[in-house]
Amino acid sequence: MTAKAVFTMKLEPGLRDAFMAEAAAADRPAAQLIRELMRAYIEKSRASREYKEFMRRKAETARADISAGRVHASEEIEAALAARYEASQE
Repeated sequence: MTAKAVFTMKLEPGLRDAFMAEAAAADRPAAQLIRELMRAYIEKSRASREYKEFMRRKAETARADISAGRVHASEEIEAALAARYEASQE
C-alpha cells in the first residue's frame, strides 16, 4: 500500500511506547494497526449514526400512526392472536 497522506498526532510518550511495544510483540507494523483502528472506529461510528436515524424514522412513523388513530390496545392484539391461534388448531 502506498502512503497517500501523512497523519501526525500528539500523544503521551508512555502511550506511544506501550503501543509500539504491543505492535512489536504482535509482529505487526504500528501503521497497519492504526489503520485498522481507524477503520473500526469509522465503521462503528457510521453504524451508530445509521441506527439512530433508523430509530428516529421508526419513532416518527409511530407518532404518525398514533396521530392518525392507527393504534390498538395490547388486549385487542392478544385477543386477535389468540383467536387466530385457535382457528389454526382446528
